[in-house]
Amino acid sequence: VNNNGVVSFGTMVPEFTPQPFPLPGHRPFVAPYWADVDTRLGGDVFYRQSRDPQLLARLAQDLAPAVPPGDPPPQPTWAFVATWDRVAYFGAASDKVNTFQAVLASDGVSCFVLLNYGDLQWTTGIANQGDPHTGLGGIPAQAGFNSGDDVHYYNVPGSRTPAVQSLSHRSNLGVPGRWAFRVDHFEATEGPPETP
Repeated sequence: VNNNGVVSFGTMVPEFTPQPFPLPGHRPFVAPYWADVDTRLGGDVFYRQSRDPQLLARLAQDLAPAVPPGDPPPQPTWAFVATWDRVAYFGAASDKVNTFQAVLASDGVSCFVLLNYGDLQWTTGIANQGDPHTGLGGIPAQAGFNSGDDVHYYNVPGSRTPAVQSLSHRSNLGVPGRWAFRVDHFEATEGPPETP
C-alpha cells in the first residue's frame, strides 16, 4: 500500500504525479486516487487482509451489481482493504482532506476491485502545480487500474481532469461513490484520457 493512493503488486510506486493507464514498465496496480497524498499534514492510511464472514457477506452484496445477469453472484472468501482516511495533499495550506478506499476480493477464481469514495475535497498537490489553498488545478488525480500487460487497464472517467473530484457522486453501479470491476477476465479496455 503506497502513501500516494495506490495499491501495487511486486514493487512500490513512488511517483506522486499520476499518469494515465496503461503505464510502461509492466507495473500492476490499483489506483483508487493516485495523487500527491501527504499524511504528514493530516490523515492516516490503514490496510488489512480479512476472511471475516460478515465483511465477506457485505462485500458479496456490494459486488453483486457488477456481475452480468445470469452469471453466478460473487462469493468472495478473501478481501484486502486499504483506506486513506482524511488525507491531506502535499503543500496544503488548508484543512482540505480526502477519504477513499480500495477493496480487492477473490474466491480463488473470480477477482474484483471495489473503489469507494467518501468526501473528496482536493485533486492535486503543489508539486503537480496545484493551488496550496484549494488543492485544485495542475495535474489532478488518476483513478483506475493497470494490469501491467499494456492490454488490460481502466481509466475511471474523469481521471486526470477536475472531474475526478466528483467520483464520490458518480458510480458504475448506481451507488454514488462506489465503482466495481471484475478483473480476472477483462472484456473492455478504455484508452487513455485526453491530456487536459
